[in-house]
Amino acid sequence: MQPTDFVADFDSASAMLRATAAGLRGRDFANLGVESPLEHVAGLVNRLPDGLKEQVYIWSGAAEAVDPGDLDQLDEQAIARTFVAEYPRRTYPAVLIGSSNGAAVHLATALDAPWLPQTWFVPVRRDGVHPDEPLDDLEWSREPAARLLAANPDLQLHHMHDPNQDRLMVQRLTYFRVKRRTLGEAYERFLLDHLEPGGTIVLVENTIRWPVIRVGDRHVFQPGATGGIEPHEYLHGSERVRDYLERYGSPHRRWDFGEPNDEAPEAEWGFEPMLRDDVLDFADDHGFAVERLTFEEPEDLSPAVADLYRWWYTQRGLGPVRLLAESFILMEPIWALRTGSAPYWCKFSTLPSVEKLERYVDLSGPWEELMIMLFPHGTEGAGLANPADWRRLMDRVGAGRFLGVDEDAFPRDFAGLREYHTALVEAGERFPLPDHHLTLDQVRDFLSGRRERMSDTGPSPVLTERTVPTDGGVG
Repeated sequence: MQPTDFVADFDSASAMLRATAAGLRGRDFANLGVESPLEHVAGLVNRLPDGLKEQVYIWSGAAEAVDPGDLDQLDEQAIARTFVAEYPRRTYPAVLIGSSNGAAVHLATALDAPWLPQTWFVPVRRDGVHPDEPLDDLEWSREPAARLLAANPDLQLHHMHDPNQDRLMVQRLTYFRVKRRTLGEAYERFLLDHLEPGGTIVLVENTIRWPVIRVGDRHVFQPGATGGIEPHEYLHGSERVRDYLERYGSPHRRWDFGEPNDEAPEAEWGFEPMLRDDVLDFADDHGFAVERLTFEEPEDLSPAVADLYRWWYTQRGLGPVRLLAESFILMEPIWALRTGSAPYWCKFSTLPSVEKLERYVDLSGPWEELMIMLFPHGTEGAGLANPADWRRLMDRVGAGRFLGVDEDAFPRDFAGLREYHTALVEAGERFPLPDHHLTLDQVRDFLSGRRERMSDTGPSPVLTERTVPTDGGVG
């Protein structure tokens, strides 16, 4: 098997890695940066009955899954080498490492800085487990998990089971998300070869945590995931969970995840602090600076980055500015700049994401236009926001449009995985690409000033003051 066989293409880490690399190369991000077998038939798939569309979605995900018997062949350093190979071979003033985050993709593009993921998703093939019986999935996973971890002592495993948002996918695969605890040889080599002498490693640290069942020293089982409903609803049920399960014909009216006995960094978005210690030691040895970009919730970085881009356009004498709401892995770093759009990343098409964007729109205006992408994850889960919820925000701005969204087909609008790019390009190129990138000093000063102004447009992430080692040589 090839290293890339163990990494899902249609996931936050891998898609955001490709999007960042495309931004640094000045290229667009059409079709999520991959060749998809559905690319040329997505429009036809949208015309199928809902049940058949769901089967296409299920089996397209299963096609990426790894046989559990092959997990001892997973080589995390070989995978890391494929990650660093995405980037142009030149020197950079900074490199971002850590949590997956769509707003961080745009921050990295503005800084001309690569981003390297701490977490990635290994989809593991399995059948016969009902999506609403998560403890069966946990029991099934113990032996494959042990095989993966024995072969990779620098990884920790966050087995995630989300029967709400991932109902279709968990029918044919198990979600193994792995997190790096150390830099490892491939990341270290990339930093030594491509980070400027005395350059800065920026740790992207999303501090979100989640209740888990600890299975082993490096293995936790996570009930559900951040999105449309809260942890207590996964664990104890609620009226909307009951309605959701009844709507899908489940024999259950709540889920039994067992009783959590610990907390851990959230599987997809959370930062494992053990990596920080290793980065600090490495930087001290080689004369690099380390800064920490910290925030609590995945979308807490979005208002700050949208504000940063708006400020950047003003500094360049450009305006008026559009607001571009991206969705999960639907994003376009270069075309955000070309269309004169301030990028605001939404985690998913869920009601909490609508509420956060609504608050931002109300407090940050005026905007020329609001353009919205919606990621179609195929399931009418509890907490799902429908297109009408998003249209309400367009009305508040006064002008708006969806980008490549078939409102009648959503959330089974699989053509949207292709059409988001075409629709943004058709919105029209108005601004030239910048002649110069932002510097870390500019970003730090902007974020600091934003906090001092007590901006009401959203939480202010913290970029720490630069920490320069006092006794290390330049690598």
